[in-house]
Amino acid sequence: HYVEQLVADAEAAIDKVVEMGVGDRDRIGVGGHSYGAFMTANLLAHSRLFRAGFAESGAYNRSLTPFGFQSERRTFWEVPDLYARMSPFWFANQIKDPILLMHGEADDNSGTFPIQSERFYMALKGFGATVRYETLPFEAHGYAGRETLLHILAERINWFDKYVKNAGPRRTDSAEQK
Repeated sequence: HYVEQLVADAEAAIDKVVEMGVGDRDRIGVGGHSYGAFMTANLLAHSRLFRAGFAESGAYNRSLTPFGFQSERRTFWEVPDLYARMSPFWFANQIKDPILLMHGEADDNSGTFPIQSERFYMALKGFGATVRYETLPFEAHGYAGRETLLHILAERINWFDKYVKNAGPRRTDSAEQK
């Protein structure tokens, strides 16, 4: 029930910022790094709550971490359906909102090798998603270079300016609803 709870939590947070008068339900983006990237991709795959997202150095296909992840200790071969349900890669065809992927070329975290973003990007492109993939030279899982950090901030701002802040009206037919 991870995905259902994730979406419910995000929806509750959005409801609250709208209720407080500090957010516009039609102008909200989502983003994260590592586990936050995994959450971002799942939110975009399983909801229409956000106009766009950015995901950095995430694990999108849990079959690439076949001997467990987070608190899951069963292997891929024991519960392949669970690994699929937890993998936004398997739902790339459902992602309808723009997503910016970034990944350190030297990422040596066993769960987030660059192949995670490379394959996710190819799946998204194959389904016609609005996606951009950028690799970050010389960066590992935790980005450290000043130039890289400034570049990432600028990319996030530009992405959200284009796809959240200045986005046109969203289609309202039933296929485009949550």
